[in-house]
Amino acid sequence: MATTTFRIGDMTIHRIIEMEVGFTPALEFLPKLTPALLEENRSWLKSPMALDDQDRLVLCFQSYIVRTGRHNILVDSCVGNHKNRPTRPLWHQKSDTVFMDGLKAVGLTVEDIDFVLCTHLHVDHVGWNTRLENGRWVPTFPNARYLFSKTELDFWLKENEKAVVDPIADSVIPIVEAKKCDVVTSDHAVSDLVSLIPTPGHTIDHYAVTLGRGGKAGVITGDLIHSPLQARYPDLAMRIDYDPNQSSATRWKFLEQYCDTDTLCCFAHFPSPSRGYVKRWGDGFKCDYVTE
Repeated sequence: MATTTFRIGDMTIHRIIEMEVGFTPALEFLPKLTPALLEENRSWLKSPMALDDQDRLVLCFQSYIVRTGRHNILVDSCVGNHKNRPTRPLWHQKSDTVFMDGLKAVGLTVEDIDFVLCTHLHVDHVGWNTRLENGRWVPTFPNARYLFSKTELDFWLKENEKAVVDPIADSVIPIVEAKKCDVVTSDHAVSDLVSLIPTPGHTIDHYAVTLGRGGKAGVITGDLIHSPLQARYPDLAMRIDYDPNQSSATRWKFLEQYCDTDTLCCFAHFPSPSRGYVKRWGDGFKCDYVTE
């Protein structure tokens, strides 16, 4: 299923799922994870399926669309089509209709999106920022303002100056050049219902997105956490974290903040249904999934 829809308060939330696959061997993705610890947790990782039969972490690549009644806000834009991603065969020059079909299935067109929030500027979160049109990369969502953290954007533009970073060159710089971006701080308020909160570590200025007045109804995590294993063991840093110690500290703070609250956590990469409530589990945490 390419889409699911649920409510948070007065808001309607759509998950536009581009792909959900066994992605990277768990022991590679989480360098501190040991074979013994993986074995100890294998059984619960099968439901929902967060670990496949080849011991690869199952990741969901998806966008969340928040419909507030005033705005349609897309959070992270997945992988995209026609992008040069030679190290990722699943993504390289992809040309399927899954994302656009998902948008259509929830009654939206690219013209209906008012804001695109990029929690960070990694490849699988900016891909549909742009699409190929007559040999040029143009904004996919022509009426949207794209919100980039200034610190995040500045960092990646400098990296791209040293050597071309394909996702920046094809999915970020064209947005800047089209004057479609708003450069903000990572605590920016989009509206009275949608705000950003700083959650650095995975990248230099990653942000999460809170929903509802006071930000207590829901939160969209971005990549401050990738797998339920990192909820159980928040010190398990992901292999390309910009600052592994900071990412761990951010995870602990986030999970403690939302543990045993009524805030619905919408995880970027957790296996479907990808959302639930944070509960304490021994010395760590777990997601108590909801499907309604």
